[in-house]
Amino acid sequence: MSPTDLTPHRLPTIIRCAVAGIVATAVFLGLADILARFFAPSASPLVALGNTIIELSPPALQDFAISTFGNNNKLVLFISMAVGGALLAGLLGILAGRRLKTAGAVFSVIGLVFISVVLRRPDTGWVDVVPTVVGLGMGLAALTALVITARPRASAAPEDERPPAASRRAFLGLAAAGTAVAAVSLTLGRSVQTFTQDVATSVGRLVLPSPAVRAAIIPDSASVGVDGVASFITDNSEFYRIDTALVVPELNPEEWTLRIHGLVENEVLIDMSELLSLPLEEHHITLACVSNPVGGDLLGNATWLGYPVRELLARANPLPEADMVLSRSSDGFTASTPLEALTDSRDSLLAVGMNGEPLPAQHGYPARLVVPGLYGYVSATKWVVELEVTRFDQDTAYWTERGWDERGPILVSSRIDVPRALETLPSGDVVIAGVAWAQHVGIDAVEVQVDDGQWESADLASEVSVDTWRQWRYVFPDAEPGRHWVSVRAVTADGEVQTGERQDPIPNAATGRHRIDFEVE
Repeated sequence: MSPTDLTPHRLPTIIRCAVAGIVATAVFLGLADILARFFAPSASPLVALGNTIIELSPPALQDFAISTFGNNNKLVLFISMAVGGALLAGLLGILAGRRLKTAGAVFSVIGLVFISVVLRRPDTGWVDVVPTVVGLGMGLAALTALVITARPRASAAPEDERPPAASRRAFLGLAAAGTAVAAVSLTLGRSVQTFTQDVATSVGRLVLPSPAVRAAIIPDSASVGVDGVASFITDNSEFYRIDTALVVPELNPEEWTLRIHGLVENEVLIDMSELLSLPLEEHHITLACVSNPVGGDLLGNATWLGYPVRELLARANPLPEADMVLSRSSDGFTASTPLEALTDSRDSLLAVGMNGEPLPAQHGYPARLVVPGLYGYVSATKWVVELEVTRFDQDTAYWTERGWDERGPILVSSRIDVPRALETLPSGDVVIAGVAWAQHVGIDAVEVQVDDGQWESADLASEVSVDTWRQWRYVFPDAEPGRHWVSVRAVTADGEVQTGERQDPIPNAATGRHRIDFEVE
């Protein structure tokens, strides 16, 4: 672009053309997004692109996004895509203002890229490119119409390149109409559904049977009675969600099946009707994300209802050389779980219920894996449809291919919930409290250090299960005015003391001790 392109007379035309590019691109993606509701989830070019970005992002970037934004990581991705896409679309519109045919060709190439992105998703076929093709055609038509009305008419005097008032009105009318079409389409399309809709309501809800084995009764003593400490059971709406699915898969329980195959004597296929007829068990189990930073909240405790995975694997009878189960989600995600963790005495479940309800869609409806003692990336596959019995030296999973530890045992850890970091408190006794966890091993003690003092024992709430977290409480007596700090460490039932060595989450979880500062008046 030459300097003359930015003269005062030329600048309004450039802006209009940039707007034309943004609106036309929004029409393209919006119409494709709403049409995709009648096709596979990844038929939406926005969803397919987002999933591809997640898949191809370097592990360090993915860990940064999860550690920094937590449950909002997908929303941040969508916002980033929107900002980046708007900038590129604006440049495309400016190009169209000068060379419409060239811009149309570039627009078409972008559409072909989106088609290829849609086709590479595991849940799509050739028919699923229809929304992108239709959206592309409408976007091209919108770009052409908008740019023609945005550019000055040939009869305009060289010294005044502003279009006549009638042309300006036509451009504004077209731009407003295109914006409305795009806004309505995106609002009702697949992308926004990611953040607003529980898709399980659209495919029916399971009616859960009563468990043959009920979870242990949670005593009042499982709580230390301090406001601000995470409750023993995490509400479904507050349970953390970390996965690679940009749009929640839509699985009809009447059509769902689980296939068990690989290094087994007998291949097993089970549907939902048979699964619900089995003697289901209910257990309290804490799940944790490997990307959880020290003191982070990417973990939660729930009461899960399901059938022991070891019983299903017993039907298949794994061969002696097998040592791993590769679980697959309906969206193509895989996790590598040590076979022994699914066949020993721990309460590993093929879960269908969570806190007395069918699994929420975002937490794996209609079925998922829940395995105590392992981080979710190697065990807690949502929307699970396949268990392949195999070997670690023969197969790899989604996250292990990206540099994470292949077995993912949960490390002992603890967190301070009260007081909050930098909170100002009145002088006198200060209550310090939080949670500690070492799933499938159990917490034996929690110790607190204040202002370089000695490590002091905290009071522990009752242990409900070695597979759940425990609340703890400590009173810092007669706190004097000024700045103070507190750190916490946990000790497992087998004597392991939580390390103070700081380590990033990659490859097998963050380590270190949670420390906060607080002020006493």
